[in-house]
Amino acid sequence: MGSWIPTTEQDTAEMLSVIGANSIDDLFASIPEASRMKGWNIPPGKSEMGVRDEIEELAARNNPGKVSFLGGGYYDHYIPAAVDALSGRSEFYTAYTPYQPETSQGTLQSIYEYQSAICRLTNMEFANASLYDGGTAVFEAAAMAVRCTGRPRLVLHDSLNPTYVKLLHTHAANLNLDIVRGDDPTDAACVIVQNPSFLGTVRDFTELGKKCADAKAILIVSFYPISLGLLKTPGEMGAGIAIAEGQCLGMNLGFGGPYLGIMATRKDYVRKMPGRIAGETVDNQGRRGFVLTLQAREQHIRRTKAMSNICSNQALCALRALIFLSLRGKEGLREMAVACHSKAEYLKKQLSFATILNDGPTFNEFAVRLNRPARDVVAALLTHDIHAGLPLADVGAGEANDLLIAVTEKHSRAELDNFAALLKENN
Repeated sequence: MGSWIPTTEQDTAEMLSVIGANSIDDLFASIPEASRMKGWNIPPGKSEMGVRDEIEELAARNNPGKVSFLGGGYYDHYIPAAVDALSGRSEFYTAYTPYQPETSQGTLQSIYEYQSAICRLTNMEFANASLYDGGTAVFEAAAMAVRCTGRPRLVLHDSLNPTYVKLLHTHAANLNLDIVRGDDPTDAACVIVQNPSFLGTVRDFTELGKKCADAKAILIVSFYPISLGLLKTPGEMGAGIAIAEGQCLGMNLGFGGPYLGIMATRKDYVRKMPGRIAGETVDNQGRRGFVLTLQAREQHIRRTKAMSNICSNQALCALRALIFLSLRGKEGLREMAVACHSKAEYLKKQLSFATILNDGPTFNEFAVRLNRPARDVVAALLTHDIHAGLPLADVGAGEANDLLIAVTEKHSRAELDNFAALLKENN
């Protein structure tokens, strides 16, 4: 036992006796010896100044100054300074779950305003107080569709992010669900599509939405929030449930999170929605107030009646998304979307030496086939401080020479020209 563990030898012996183990090593007996930790390799202590220097050196290895063309669901958009300034205020940053509405009006109002913004963005009727991320939102939406229809069949469209597909299979591994690929809504709980697709192709799923309605299945649309500044909304396409990864709405890129799972739905399905919903009301003196009007998570109600085992929501991330959308506004979001699209189209024209793989129009992301492995090209451009994109073979979505490239409003013409020249040179 290390000196940092505040237990005596007698304490340890008593605890081992209670659980029926003879030694600390017995606790790890089920782990193969070759896989056990051989030592903690904890160095001697340092001064505050020494610790600060080491942490700064480690942080510098991240090298965030690279120009990034990475996409695949997470994007390098500009975040206005006000997002950090306002979301970092202590009344938001340190607030806990609003169990008592009378002491949580600020948090509840921010959630309510976030829900309202998501409903306007998606053209849907209700939004919840957010989920963990875009991937888990896919499973939650699928499970919600099963509850609404009583059918166990899930249909996954080819447009869906392959990582989301794997995640859905993992979450559903112990459930009696029939998961198939395609777009046939017959006898299905739902058809799950993505727009733009994982490869960036834009599609209009309105006709599929009508087919789903005729078959009494639910169309679930996974959308890219920024694209709705230009593209048809999930609501306009007849979606019953709309979901998204909200990272692009004011969240920094950060090793996978924390991010934001967006979910919106129609009134017909709202009582089967997971998580929670904040609503507006008045108190007994007629004053405006906010409460949790739907609490479908197991921390609030009996587990057997809960819609999900979500034990928290991403309220701070949702607040950042609300601030971001409020700062941009309707016209600002459109300008941002136009910039993303026009710059991506400009880059496409510079890449005439590569084959564009998309079979239709794109928003800000597209796939190309190069003359050599995409991994080698990415490694070469990293030496020029450029993240060239996502090798599609790494996620099982293409061949070795296929590369997914994303463009945002942050890219200047000089950066696009330089990237195209280096890509051609290393192709």
